[in-house]
Formats: sequence, structure tokens, C-alpha cells
Amino acid sequence: MSTTALRVGLIGLGQMGRHHARVLRTLAGAQLVGALDPNGDRYRAAGGVPVVADLDTLLQLGLDYAVLACPTLLHEPVGTTLAAAGIPTLIEKPLAGDPASARRLAEAFHTAGVPAAVGYVERFNPALIALRQRLEDGQLGDVFSVATRRTGPYPARITDVGVIHDLATHDLDLTAWITGTRFTSITARTAHRSGRSHEDLLAAVGQLADGTITHHQVSWLSPLKERTTTVTGDHGILIADTLTADLAYWANGSTRTTQREALAAFRGVTEGDVTRYAIPKREPLVAEHEVFRDLVLGHGHHTATLHDGLHAVLTAHAALQASRNGATTAVPNLTDLSAA
Repeated sequence: MSTTALRVGLIGLGQMGRHHARVLRTLAGAQLVGALDPNGDRYRAAGGVPVVADLDTLLQLGLDYAVLACPTLLHEPVGTTLAAAGIPTLIEKPLAGDPASARRLAEAFHTAGVPAAVGYVERFNPALIALRQRLEDGQLGDVFSVATRRTGPYPARITDVGVIHDLATHDLDLTAWITGTRFTSITARTAHRSGRSHEDLLAAVGQLADGTITHHQVSWLSPLKERTTTVTGDHGILIADTLTADLAYWANGSTRTTQREALAAFRGVTEGDVTRYAIPKREPLVAEHEVFRDLVLGHGHHTATLHDGLHAVLTAHAALQASRNGATTAVPNLTDLSAA
């Protein structure tokens, strides 16, 4: 790694931006040199670096990369400007608020040949990393279903999108990521209970390209905060709690050696052993920043690409359409943005 710290600019000092600022102030190999927020540093997160009101002034500080944490509707205009300026950018999720904007933003970085990623921080949660590795190792055998629950009180900071684009895209992305496949269709129902124009509850059922069934319960109407991912397969279930970074395995009570034997003898499953795994617990946001810093330096790529971010937006938009027309809706194929 270079001995010279990379110069980083942060765009947005709101609820999420202040956490990015906290991490950037202590990130090895990087130096937060400036921040942009027209409302100033209301959370006193910048730590003494200049806080400017426009993007041109921020770019004049000589950035090696940027972190984009402004409202979702501003991602496209700000992001395309950064791409044109040749500034690698970590874009807070979702990539954009609608498919057309997401495509244009992904195209801008792809055409410019500038590295970029989407900040799906759940990919760096220790419980989900361990779950994904166990799926790759074949612990569950064939996977039948993935179910996620993401509920809690309404966050007053969110005003420009509903629960689908703000919260559900986490689950749509992590489902595709842990299984290594993408959504092909989704059906959904939503509710509007908070008096806002955007939905605040989602119940969705999806299907992945390999036939896996998914279920997602996402809500801003619950006093109980939940963040769980349950994967069911031939040999049992794995449950990740991303609030506590815990992972547990419920094994089926019997093991069959072949699929034919399993089908011939199947009468349901019985409860077997339960194992709770000890996992080293690092802060996911720190790990996310380390990986993006290394990406800028050319030392890796293990992060959510703009291609991944576009798929999450397309799936979320399909869920929103499905909730309005009451029919299962196809998730469009991605265009050829293999380098995005």
C-alpha cells in the first residue's frame, strides 16, 4: 500500500454521512480533506476539515476519491460530475432512486473508466460473510429459500424514498450476493400508514434465476428492530442476525446420502442439532471503507459493483410496480455493463 494517504472528499454530512466521516477520520491510508453539505456540519462530524457548499470547491481540494452520502435523488447529478472529473466514488445505497437514473449513473462511471462501488454495508457484516462462505462450502446442500426481516421505527431522516428503496434494497442485494444469483421476478404488497406519499411497509415474494424462492418483510411501522436472514436448504437452515452479527445452524435430524433417497423417504424434516458459531466481529462500515480504499489503489474488487447496485434498483422498482398492479413482475435483465 502507498505510504501517501489518499485524499478523500465526503459529500453529505447527514445521519449516514456523519458515520462515514467518523470512519474516514481514522482510516489508515486515507485522509479526509474536505466535506460538502449545503446545510453545514450540523452533527459536528467533519473533525475540523473544510466544509464547503458546492462540488467545484470540494474538487479543488485535489481528491483521490469521494464518498457520496447525499440524498438519493442527488446521486445521479453529483455522481456523473464525479465520474467526468475522474474521481473514484463510493456511492451510498441505493445507487439511485429509479432505474433510468441508476443506468445513467452506472454508464457514466463505466464510460469514464473510473472505479466506483455501492455502499451495501451488509456485505461486510461478519454474520453474512460467514453465512455466504458456508453456502459456498455446501453446508446446506441445495438452497430452497431465503427469507429476510428488516423492521423498526420510522427514521425521520428519510424523506425522498419509501421503505422499498431505502431498506429493502439491502435485502434484495444481500440475497443475490449470498446465493450468487439474481432475481428474475417478484410480487409484492405495500402499506401506507404514516401519512407520507411513500410506502412504509413491504411484503414481497421473489424468485431467483436458479429457482430459489425468497421472502422479504420490510417495515418502518414496528417498535421492534429486526435484521435477520434465514436460508433453508437440504440439510437445515442458517440464520444470521445482522444486528448482533450472530450466526446459527439448525440441522435436519437425519442425513440422506442421495437426492433420490431423499425424495423416496421424504415425509418432512425433524429437528437436529443447533450450533451457534463464534465469529470475529468487526464494524462493517470500517471493513467497507478498507475494501474501497484498496479498490482505488488497485488491490482488490470485493465490493458491490454498480452492476450489482443497478440490479438492486431494478428489483426494487419491479417490487413497487408489482405492489401497484397486483401481479408478479419480471425483473429486467441488466445491460452489458460488465465493468461497472
